[in-house]
Amino acid sequence: MDFDNWDEVRTAYQVARLGTVSGAADALGVHHATVIRHIDSLEDRLGVKLFQRHARGYTATEAGLDLLQVAQATADQFSHLAGRLRGQGSAVTGELLVTSVSTLSSLLVPVLADYQHEHPELQVRFLTDTRVFRLEYGEAHVAIRAGNQPKEPDNIVQRLGDMCTGMFAHKSYAEKYGIPTTEADYVHHNFIGPTEENHRALFYKWMREHVPAQNVRFRVSDLRDAFGAVIAGAGIGMLPIWQAIERDDLVQVLPPRPEWATKIWLVTHVDLHRTAKVQSFTAKLKESAKLWPTDCTSLPVAQAV
Repeated sequence: MDFDNWDEVRTAYQVARLGTVSGAADALGVHHATVIRHIDSLEDRLGVKLFQRHARGYTATEAGLDLLQVAQATADQFSHLAGRLRGQGSAVTGELLVTSVSTLSSLLVPVLADYQHEHPELQVRFLTDTRVFRLEYGEAHVAIRAGNQPKEPDNIVQRLGDMCTGMFAHKSYAEKYGIPTTEADYVHHNFIGPTEENHRALFYKWMREHVPAQNVRFRVSDLRDAFGAVIAGAGIGMLPIWQAIERDDLVQVLPPRPEWATKIWLVTHVDLHRTAKVQSFTAKLKESAKLWPTDCTSLPVAQAV
């Protein structure tokens, strides 16, 4: 028979285990009248007496002993389940879901790969998308976001650094078209920009204000493709400084400016923030981020010229 109210079964279990209404009431934290009401209701529902009432308390009938046995097994199963769940919280196993904007992939993937090698039983899922993944719905354990400080309730937000951006061209482009030395020269050059004309990135806002729209002749929807377009010689584009300093075939058109910097945030949900998996990964990530070039006023850009 199905039960609509499992509180009644739990009450009967405590009465059978302790033998008195007062003992069950204390164990459950309810009034003794609630215990009696639950027992009467359950016996009516089942059509059988579960207890013999006497001056010393309640003694389980044969049917009550059957209920006690089943309820005890159920209680043991819940106890074992709680232990496993607590164990999962203290172990670095299962899945680790990390979400980020795609432009940070070259920085994050090595950290994720190293972390997975340290915890071979862990499966890493790295999610990059233009949409914001909802931590409160369990879509990710950790989010690395860029731009304005996230404001969602119940999220723990920590500053991870800055994404510094400069303006670069490939040597093949510079050899063919030269490099602008003033803003007046921009009308003679090709630029790489976003397909979304009102893109929120500060460096693209600057580009809208200083580069004629007709000179933005190559547009991309994913900022990772902007890097590929610059390397292909399609034009002059804005690149994260950590991509540029790794190459010797780029020419710096404009150095990174502090006003172009994009803030990077580490976001976790309060319910998962203190689990071993999230704590150990975010600690590793924050240590790795200390080595990222995030000071937009003093960067080794000469290596990219």
